[in-house]
Amino acid sequence: MNAAKSTKQTGAEILWDALVREGVEVVFGYPGGAIMPAYDALPKFPIRHVLVRHEQGASHMADGYARASGKVGVCVATSGPGATNLVTGIATAMLDSVPLVAITGQVGSRLIGTDAFQEIDITGVTLPITKHNYLVTRVEDLAPTLKEAFYVARSGRPGPVLVDITKDAQQASTRVRWDDGDVELPGYRPRHRADAELLRRAIRMIDEAERPVVLAGHGVVRAGAGELVRQLVERGNIPVASTLLGLGGFPATHPLSMGMMGMHGEAWVNRAIQEADLLIALGMRFDDRVTGNLASYAKKARKIHFELDPAEVNKVVPVDVALVGDLGESLGEVAPNIAPARREPWAARVAELRGDTAVRDIQHLPHDGRLFAAHVMHDLWRITEGKALVVTDVGQHQMWEAQYYKHDYPRRLVTSGGLGTMGFALPAAIGAKLAMPEEEVWVIVGDGGFQMTAAELSTAAQEGVKLHVAIINNGFLGMVRQWQQFFYEGRYVATPLANPDFVKLAEAHGLLGLRVTSREELAAAVATARASDRTVVLDFRVEQEDSVYPMVPAGSALDDMIRRPSPIVETASDEEEA
Repeated sequence: MNAAKSTKQTGAEILWDALVREGVEVVFGYPGGAIMPAYDALPKFPIRHVLVRHEQGASHMADGYARASGKVGVCVATSGPGATNLVTGIATAMLDSVPLVAITGQVGSRLIGTDAFQEIDITGVTLPITKHNYLVTRVEDLAPTLKEAFYVARSGRPGPVLVDITKDAQQASTRVRWDDGDVELPGYRPRHRADAELLRRAIRMIDEAERPVVLAGHGVVRAGAGELVRQLVERGNIPVASTLLGLGGFPATHPLSMGMMGMHGEAWVNRAIQEADLLIALGMRFDDRVTGNLASYAKKARKIHFELDPAEVNKVVPVDVALVGDLGESLGEVAPNIAPARREPWAARVAELRGDTAVRDIQHLPHDGRLFAAHVMHDLWRITEGKALVVTDVGQHQMWEAQYYKHDYPRRLVTSGGLGTMGFALPAAIGAKLAMPEEEVWVIVGDGGFQMTAAELSTAAQEGVKLHVAIINNGFLGMVRQWQQFFYEGRYVATPLANPDFVKLAEAHGLLGLRVTSREELAAAVATARASDRTVVLDFRVEQEDSVYPMVPAGSALDDMIRRPSPIVETASDEEEA
């Protein structure tokens, strides 16, 4: 164990010093009484603090920072309502395995349990939605606790950790001997290595398969395993379907990429999964939006599950071989050792299934002067050459983005998958932009979700963050409206929206606002936004009652889908548009 010479510091100083030692450069937060000592000490340390407009924005910004950079995101809030306002963002990070450390102030230790002003048991509140959490009441415990918190957040399957620090622990002083040795936590086993015999069995199963399909999940992105996936599928000529969070882990334009699977995946992708004789699941958890009705899910297929978290194995779908361990390590053992194969009958069948039904085919939409959300996504992909870092909110626009913006690069799509958090996109994009300042960042939001956290436009303005905010404005809570249309006889209850003037709202924040009402106006508006040196809000007035197709109704089989009605008007081809 190596240790530096001890120094006397307050708990507030220890907090920031610990963050600097963990490599933290930016934190997102909002001050208040119980965290005031920490804020008073902050100017002594080389950490940029981003003042949010709502603590939920802080947790989403830390999340977006972590997803874009691969580092641990950090958010800070005071006790009581400040801490509870972080909860939605913490839960979002938990369900999507995002490394995040949330630091909250707490009332003085003598006041705990007295219902003091702004006291809340935030460790109790967040116990189900954190990987681990801590209550620190003694200054002597602060440095080792923070080191543990970062270790737990980033190790194994990443996740959020909360550290609640009483006000007196921040104010007290102690001598700190900073320990740069490894963290050892009894009973915590973040590393697993797949069993050698199971690896050999997986190789045999792949070699024997006639109709295999790879299911590429978020774990491919997290592990940086894209090249190993490419090696596996090119060697075995195996088609690849991606989850929402797995998009970009394997290039969308690769000949073996089929696209997104699941509720709003492409119809032919879901059918290929249903006809497969082997599913090779890579870092995905068989979420209900991916499988459809479990009773009919891929009944012909044996299943191999590459997974870091043993708790996810056999939780939803029973598998034949579970390779529990780091995805990169396990794939490194499997990919080079499978037999080269062409699988021509299966390739022909997949091509037959695809036909001309790919949902990303823009020709399935009318080209009659109306502006469709799919037009926006397709044209943004074409204009940005698929290289933008895109942050989406949750709803119809999220699915259209996944369908029409082809992601060839990892960490270029930031979205809330497991929790489906409306209001996520704008603050998460601020975090992503601060993590990756040289990237072109597009925020894709619905008019409903945008208004949940629109106050963070002020944060973007104050911090000088340049974003392109594309509001897919259809005047509805779009996805709920779609379900009401399909399953509730068109009764639009509490879904029509009376929106503000988004252009004026942008201008009120000192930003640029633009309105687009036709596809012909789109390219010029995007060019103006890209040329601006500040955040630009683009209000895209799209067709109001358009729906996301295809759609697997809840409880239906994966290949039992509602399809888009035949187009009324033919559209120009991509080549003609270009």
